[in-house]
Amino acid sequence: MSLAGYRLRGQPQQKVRPEHLDRAAVVYVRQSSRQQVLEHTESTRLQYALAGRAVALGWARSQVTVIDDDLGVSAATPDSRKGFARLVAEVTMGRVGVVLGIEMSRLARTGRDWHQLLELCCLSGVLLADPDGVYDPGYYNDRLLLGLKGTMSEAELYLIRQRMLSGKLAKAERGELAIPLPIGYVRRPSGEAVLDPDEQAQHVVRLVFSAFARLGTLNAVLRYLVEREIQMPVRVHSGPSKGELEWRRPTRETLQNMLHNPVYAGYYAYGRRQVEPRRKVPGRPSTGRVVKSSGEWLVLLPGRLPAYITAAEHEANIARMAANRQTAATPGAPRDGSALLSGLLRCGRCGGHRMTARYHDGPGAARPAHSYTCAFYQSNYGTGGSCQHIAGPPLDGWVARQVLDAVAPAALEVSMAAAAQAEDERAMLGKLWRQRIERARCAAGRARRQYQLAEPENRLVARQLEADWEAALAETARLEADCQRFTEQQPAVLTAAERTAIESLAGDLPRVWNAPSTTQADRKELLRILIEDITVSVAGTASSSTSPSPGPAGTRPADRPSGRSPAWTSSRTFPRSWTASPGSPEPGATAARSPASSTPGDTGRPSGPTGSPQGRSAP
Repeated sequence: MSLAGYRLRGQPQQKVRPEHLDRAAVVYVRQSSRQQVLEHTESTRLQYALAGRAVALGWARSQVTVIDDDLGVSAATPDSRKGFARLVAEVTMGRVGVVLGIEMSRLARTGRDWHQLLELCCLSGVLLADPDGVYDPGYYNDRLLLGLKGTMSEAELYLIRQRMLSGKLAKAERGELAIPLPIGYVRRPSGEAVLDPDEQAQHVVRLVFSAFARLGTLNAVLRYLVEREIQMPVRVHSGPSKGELEWRRPTRETLQNMLHNPVYAGYYAYGRRQVEPRRKVPGRPSTGRVVKSSGEWLVLLPGRLPAYITAAEHEANIARMAANRQTAATPGAPRDGSALLSGLLRCGRCGGHRMTARYHDGPGAARPAHSYTCAFYQSNYGTGGSCQHIAGPPLDGWVARQVLDAVAPAALEVSMAAAAQAEDERAMLGKLWRQRIERARCAAGRARRQYQLAEPENRLVARQLEADWEAALAETARLEADCQRFTEQQPAVLTAAERTAIESLAGDLPRVWNAPSTTQADRKELLRILIEDITVSVAGTASSSTSPSPGPAGTRPADRPSGRSPAWTSSRTFPRSWTASPGSPEPGATAARSPASSTPGDTGRPSGPTGSPQGRSAP
């Protein structure tokens, strides 16, 4: 039996052999982060000093190659670490005699990478070296030691990360961990989070929340800001202008982040975005973050930060945005279609599934007619036909009259609130205009002082400063003219004529409802405020019915099923001060309506939608 390669016990082993010295020595250098490169320079120096150790082991200086992995991350794969990929390629092609690293953990921090490198070095006869010694993966003892070092390195990384995350979470639970602050906040050098000291920045943030409370949708708020040339105050987080205030155009994403952020309600929230390993992209540590629901946040402490809105207002905004989503469970945001009850109508036959609005062009119609259809089983299971098919305009008109009758007693109060709201909005916009003019005048004064302090003989600089001064003066003049025009069109206090017009409309709500300036989206918004949903179903099979006799005011007539009238229920009752008209049921109760052939003068008995015994509308 050949004893070649067999080492007797106690006999020293010569690991560096001539075949190793004939090949190159590779020094692998890796830094985990840019901060380590800038601040921890000793680690970089020690890794580059391994070139001297390779020379001490017998390699010529010209044979030493340094591979610097550009800011590779610890958990990156070989495909994302170009330096490691190059090292593996050199080892595989048999060009390397020894691979040197400051420690084995700098070569690879994952078991897969480490054992892959060991296997390739064993097949290619490559040595591994660190400041502690030289190892030959072809020998069992060295391979065992290298495997233990790799396992310990991977466990060390895990333990370090766990200790750091535990300390970070403990600090967050006390509300002391610095979290990124949204628009309208700044952090003092002491670490305290406060409202932005700029008054205009605070005013714009409050204007955004008041606009959403009034308009109800993100798109409407975005259009409102763009039409009035309102920009968002953003504090620069990095770069030469770090900490300075910049005014940028509003975007949907910015508004959405503001309305979802609990910081504006005074909450200290940590863990809103958490990392899911399955969504991480190799080589990109910032990927894989998903937004969690409020019940899954790691820390939520109320009253820890200065607030722009109350907690109740924040919850209402979240619920409003959730209801604006176009899903089967939510009514969706109001749109300009002619169907007033789209998103609110539910079928009373198949368990309350939401009915859909369908539009079709009628002969001689000014706008497309619509109808409401429930085809739940046909759409989801492919069986049967439409559960119900109800004509839209009669049902819309009937519900609209019920709503107008219900809110009529509170019309004067509503008109007064509308006048106060209009004055508040004009006051906020006027204040914003004054702040913008004040900022423009400040910029013009700064430009003037810079021009005056410039050296007269340096005309190259003086001309540019003069141009900047003239541009600031022009911007100030433009803002003053726009402010003057806005003040003339919309004074801060409503005029007597405007107040009289608002009060006169309080006594004639149907005229406001049917006015050309009132859009379908406005009507739908009012219905969504008063009604959560409406359940409708065709009652009975008779082709006609007799109208119930009117009863005394405030009472409900007896329910009389009709084959041509729907049964209507609302899950939200109107104010108890509402008094039902004779012959009209109180909203919130299920009642059969009179047939569509009611007389025009019978205002208490509006014509209802028609339907055939099979649930489809009659021609």
